[in-house]
Amino acid sequence: MSQRGHCILSHGFESGPDATKVTALAEAAERLGWCHERPDYTAFDASAGHGRHGDVAGRLSLLRALAAERAGDGPLVLAGSSLGAWISARVSLEVPVRALFLMAPPVNLAADHPIQAAPVPTAIIHGWDDELIPAADVVAWAAPRRDRLLLVDDGHRLSGHVDASAALFGQLLQSLAP
Repeated sequence: MSQRGHCILSHGFESGPDATKVTALAEAAERLGWCHERPDYTAFDASAGHGRHGDVAGRLSLLRALAAERAGDGPLVLAGSSLGAWISARVSLEVPVRALFLMAPPVNLAADHPIQAAPVPTAIIHGWDDELIPAADVVAWAAPRRDRLLLVDDGHRLSGHVDASAALFGQLLQSLAP
């Protein structure tokens, strides 16, 4: 099957590239003919002296470089979970992307670092009972953008909605078909 585009799937803080959710997204992308990669940010999470979220600038730099490298290879979709969603959104402002997929996005990571994203098709899945990021904050962020938003009966890890996350991601990719 010919490749339709490229997806970069970014895991969350203190997670890894083989995490359940990004693995499910990779499988969904592959089924639909998209190539994908899952960067490993674990070294940035363990970086001492960078604050409670690790080396966010290092994460951004890696994703920015990977996205810039892939930008000319056809449609590029950035997807991420939690901190991976935040960096995906931020990099979308710097590198041309076709769409974004955000799982449990920390819309208010810090007062001086609110989430910002390019005005591209965006799908979001978030838990009503997210213990870190209130669902109301995500609704307030997504509403003026008119993003597709699926709120589910789950917490921050979305562990009960891995299949729903992959299905929503698949729908986003299918909507990008020419």
